[in-house]
Amino acid sequence: MQRRLRKVKIVATLGPASNDYDMIRALFEAGADVFRLNMSHGDHSEIRVRHQIIRQIEKDLGRPISILADLQGPKLRVGVFANGEEELVVGAPFRLDLDPAEGDVNRVQLPHKEIFAALEVGSSLLVNDGKIRLKVKDCGADFANCEVVVGGTISNRKGVNVPDVVLPLAALSDKDRKDLEFVCQLGVDWLALSFVQRPEDVEEARKLADGRAAILSKIEKPAAVTAFDEILAVSDGIMVARGDLGVELPVQNVPPIQKRLIRRCRTVAKPVIVATQMLESMIDSPMPTRAEVSDVATAIYEGTDAIMLSAESAAGSFPIEAVTTMNNVAIEVESDPNYLEIIAAQRGGKKTTIADGIVVAAREIAETTNIKAICCFTQSGTTALLVSRERPHVPIIALTPLVGTARRLALSWGTHCVVTAGVVERFKTAVVSAARAAREDGFASEDDQIVVTAGVPFNQPGTTNILRVAPCEERLIYSSDPE
Repeated sequence: MQRRLRKVKIVATLGPASNDYDMIRALFEAGADVFRLNMSHGDHSEIRVRHQIIRQIEKDLGRPISILADLQGPKLRVGVFANGEEELVVGAPFRLDLDPAEGDVNRVQLPHKEIFAALEVGSSLLVNDGKIRLKVKDCGADFANCEVVVGGTISNRKGVNVPDVVLPLAALSDKDRKDLEFVCQLGVDWLALSFVQRPEDVEEARKLADGRAAILSKIEKPAAVTAFDEILAVSDGIMVARGDLGVELPVQNVPPIQKRLIRRCRTVAKPVIVATQMLESMIDSPMPTRAEVSDVATAIYEGTDAIMLSAESAAGSFPIEAVTTMNNVAIEVESDPNYLEIIAAQRGGKKTTIADGIVVAAREIAETTNIKAICCFTQSGTTALLVSRERPHVPIIALTPLVGTARRLALSWGTHCVVTAGVVERFKTAVVSAARAAREDGFASEDDQIVVTAGVPFNQPGTTNILRVAPCEERLIYSSDPE
């Protein structure tokens, strides 16, 4: 059983560069905790094979591994051009309409009537990741006459972003609904939703998932930033998807948004991933830029639960090096005394329940004495999430009889997940199991002590109500521990 030497988690996207057992296992051993299956690439048969490989590695290594399926969401694209591409000049008029005829330098099809229904005079349209910017001068139910504000080459089927209006589009396309059902039947642990604009988008996905996977909302549109608290309330986790966010908002707005969203997620004990372009240059280079290393470090200092690799591990030439780099940066940052001070200063939010009090006490005891780990027994994962929110200086060992809970918790900061053999029904058994896990996985020796939290009666979610400081010497546990 491998023990990570850092608390932040690493999400690695799988793709053509990471498609077989040996490579995926090497990525896990290099530091990947969660594997992302991108439903925008690869058919169902390819996704199934990758899923089977991950589960085989999980079985071979005896360590819960989380799988995140990322749904594509509706893709807004222009049509095709008679010449394949055209050059748009600043100040020139350009028309978007529903006419399927091939485009030219004056117009092209935009086959999304929902966009025209939402546009207003003055709205912006961004094409090809914002490289081309159009401003609406006149619009109707089937057209938009625009002025080219930022020119450039426009070509077939380039993507379109509409940053300043809420589009009357569902976050789930027909393809997404089919993909959602497929991956839920496979048994993925997390579903990432693209194109989220409002809480209703999340609720639709939750209803379709029906408890089979946790729901993670990608924040990539200005509307989602505006409605963030409402979206967070109905989500199990969040991804700060900085790619589209940086297209639809001024780039200077993204860093403070990232910091704010991480803080909000931590306050309510829900995991958050920082994603997109973290080590982009490592797609083609075995070494990152200094700016990329600083970007990764900044996300870790901000207290994010996880940092993510996209094309770096999916299609790049150096996937193992990319994971290793993230792992090494995380270890270095987390060993910095300033990191501990920053993380401690970020603790906030109201503590109103018995469970809140128990986990705060567990952290304080661990940090003021020579405690080696906080061990929490959890059925639904809530106790472990509350401990993770506290960002304790010592490791968190999350013990659960449910492999699904262990896999989902693998995304959360600081959690080392252990699946217990059978259901624990007495606190004595819980303490024995916790001490054994701490010893076997290298967190403590027989001379050390741990903190154990649990809920009595056992196996009822949300009942965290007991805390004990326990020795790790098995004989002492059996002889001194109360029922």
